[in-house]
Amino acid sequence: MAYIYGTATKMTVCIENSQHLLIIHSGAHCSIVARYYLENHSPNWGTRLLPTKAKNFKSASGKMTSIGTIIEEIIIPHRKGNIRLNPEFLVLENAHIQGS
Repeated sequence: MAYIYGTATKMTVCIENSQHLLIIHSGAHCSIVARYYLENHSPNWGTRLLPTKAKNFKSASGKMTSIGTIIEEIIIPHRKGNIRLNPEFLVLENAHIQGS
């Protein structure tokens, strides 16, 4: 089930056979994931880390540093058939997510 908050949508998806809450923002420049989140939810993420040219980003909470990109299979449950995606995420070393 998805909930709309302005231009962001919270959606429950399946990643590596477990459910996770994903925030989808229609105006986002790129898809990001925090390093600490991967460490807790995707044990072998480091073996799949790819290099990236983008290194530094800014947010309201300060500067964020990229350590690479990762491609993660995401399954969006749907009553008429699941949707499978393989998006590329920018892995950020120091991303801070409110409420985590």
